[in-house]
Amino acid sequence: MVERAGRGSKLRKAINVASRLLVVTGLLLIGVYALARVHTLVMSRMALRQFDRAEQAEPASANASGAPQVAKHDVDFSLWSMKRINAYEDSLSKQFAPPLAVLSIPKIRLEVPVLDGTDDLTLNRGVGRIIGTARPGQGGNLGIAGHRDGFFRGLKDVAVGDVLELEMVKERKTYKVDQIRIVQPTDTEVLQDRGVPSVTLVTCYPFYFIGNAPQRYIVQASLVDDKLGEKPRH
Repeated sequence: MVERAGRGSKLRKAINVASRLLVVTGLLLIGVYALARVHTLVMSRMALRQFDRAEQAEPASANASGAPQVAKHDVDFSLWSMKRINAYEDSLSKQFAPPLAVLSIPKIRLEVPVLDGTDDLTLNRGVGRIIGTARPGQGGNLGIAGHRDGFFRGLKDVAVGDVLELEMVKERKTYKVDQIRIVQPTDTEVLQDRGVPSVTLVTCYPFYFIGNAPQRYIVQASLVDDKLGEKPRH
């Protein structure tokens, strides 16, 4: 009986130790996850605050081409796929050239840096100017591409008449959506000069297609306010 009691006591002690180890391990895992989320938010805020600092310093913090340093708020992941969220978070550890501008679409609460180029890494971090199209602030047709399961998924809720803005270091240009189209990937006509300063947003379609989407969703907007000039000093 004494021997059984001794074995029972040892077993209870072992169970208590194991329970404590499990609790400690759980708390450590929660802490690691919390730190990872905080790191993501901090990196996102840092990237967005760069644009505010560029505005305040005006030309001193612009690069040789006058590009802003960019961005302002936390990213809204509510419509994103988990794959794209992970790709965005991975991109936070990479170095990028300063953004060309910030694209804002108030209706869908989108505010995203416009980077130069359309490679996968660039489009994981923001949206990208399609090489060969106009640059922000110039005339012509500026083509901007974005992922359908990331920053540009909200384009599904944009309608003709909605407003979008391009913000640069010293000016902000306002455009109004005048055409929405669905085209084939080979249809590059949508990127040609439209006769007026324009922005053409491009993403894959259908938005929730599994695999490589077969078509492209096109949102085109024309400049409606070219008289804002320099933005007011802070």
